Amino acid sequence: MISEEDKLQKFGKNIAKYRKMKHLSQNQLAEMLDISREHLAKIETARRGVSFSLLFKLCDTLDILERDLFDFQ
Repeated sequence: MISEEDKLQKFGKNIAKYRKMKHLSQNQLAEMLDISREHLAKIETARRGVSFSLLFKLCDTLDILERDLFDFQ
């Protein structure tokens, strides 16, 4: 069983992975999401969670499915 902390870390790493696949910096993606770069950095490092609305916006912006971010393999 994967711990909640491990899931949050993997979730954040998945965001970073898909962001990098789109060749976007944290600044660029944060601007597209209308959040600060610091906010995005905290999400990617599991120090902050996301709302459903931000989750959906992230997926739309990165052109991925929500389940892609929840792949904890």
